[in-house]
Amino acid sequence: MNMKMKKSLGVAMSKITLAAAIAGFAGTSAYAQAQISTWRLANEYPATSLPGEADTHFARLVAQKAAGKLVIEPVPDAKSGLKTREQLAAVASGTWAMADSFAGALGDEHPLFLLSSLPFLAVSTEDARRLYEAARPAYEKIFASRNQKLLYVSPWPASGIWSATPVADAAGLQSLKIRTYDKTGSEIFGRVGSAAQTISFTDLPARMASGEINAVLSSGDGGAARRLWDTLKNFSEINYAIPLSFGTVNLDAWNSLDPATRAAVEAAGNGTSERQWQAMRGRVAENYARMRQQGMNIASPAPAAVMLPLKSAATETIAAWEKQAGEEGRAILEVYRRTAR
Repeated sequence: MNMKMKKSLGVAMSKITLAAAIAGFAGTSAYAQAQISTWRLANEYPATSLPGEADTHFARLVAQKAAGKLVIEPVPDAKSGLKTREQLAAVASGTWAMADSFAGALGDEHPLFLLSSLPFLAVSTEDARRLYEAARPAYEKIFASRNQKLLYVSPWPASGIWSATPVADAAGLQSLKIRTYDKTGSEIFGRVGSAAQTISFTDLPARMASGEINAVLSSGDGGAARRLWDTLKNFSEINYAIPLSFGTVNLDAWNSLDPATRAAVEAAGNGTSERQWQAMRGRVAENYARMRQQGMNIASPAPAAVMLPLKSAATETIAAWEKQAGEEGRAILEVYRRTAR
């Protein structure tokens, strides 16, 4: 073989090698891209609410910890087209990978979902956290039976009464046509003479516009996020409950992750829960400041003439819940009460 032929052959072989290298790189890149999963995360509540903040924080932590293998895409403010009570089934079926769901709206699924919104049971952040820790194994079991894993929890600031007119006494309670967030709340306010309905926040604006609703049971967080102050200029601090929202993932999606990524996501979930408990500090004061800037009147605390009938009604409601929740529910309350300081 002469030198000219050898040179031509060498050039050809170099081109083949280069082409193979490029193809190999492209294949590796395509494979890497194929391994990146995206989990869409549904939430009925706005991104500015505490649970909405939890979703954003969780997405950020996953981006930091999961080595680029997983992307979390929060979809807040009911843009998923789902109400909270529909999110559980959507995640169970895999239609949605994740959801952040308000516990009270899931009360028809299991009585334990109503635990965190039992009236006047947990009235401080510390109480709410102890109650959650006592119930956490049961929550995890319930979600697992519905093909999902609990990743993080987000407490809400204590619920109060947003109303068109001040609520000063029992007569004021009886004048309320109030939206509540679960059937326990509707029972309580029904017992004190209010016209109470369990209504999704998504359905609330139309009901308020029609005059069907003139009051809302909600935290400063939820009410501010929905600009309730545009029509409801009064807030009564009753510290009714500190309810929870749960961030869950479809178990099939979870099991599809490699062990290292699962560990990273679990760490992100734990970090998000801790962030949410810490975020409760000072949150009420921040909410009240915003509400006053919008011209709201805040009764802090609500008058005794309002609190007495509500707390009296709560005793019967909690007893009824214990009966419905059975031994499991009573055991959780026993643990919670035993650890009270």
